[in-house]
Amino acid sequence: QVQLVESGGGLVQPGGSLRLSCAAFGSIFSIDIMGWFRQAPGKQRELVATITSGASANFADSVKGRFTISRDNAKNTVYLQMGSLKPEDTAVYYCNAWVREAGALYDHNYWGQGTQVTVSS
Repeated sequence: QVQLVESGGGLVQPGGSLRLSCAAFGSIFSIDIMGWFRQAPGKQRELVATITSGASANFADSVKGRFTISRDNAKNTVYLQMGSLKPEDTAVYYCNAWVREAGALYDHNYWGQGTQVTVSS
């Protein structure tokens, strides 16, 4: 079994910055895609950004130019650096990863527990 543990959420003023981290723990052979999704109250969960093991990144149009994503493969950790934050970025942010566990034939998809990000003055 694999656990994704997120940290770094909180309250920030509009225009501010915040950095989220997500570390994967367990019997991990490799991790392909890692990413972040978010869900605002009353809305569906949506993609924020993803990054492959080769550091190829993809972003939602709403965050392009404001957010960056990076990962440390040695630490099985992904980061989301959020800048120029807007009130509409307020949501619970979830980490996601496609993990190949030791001895497994296929990747399995895992979610973190979520971390709240609130952008408000």
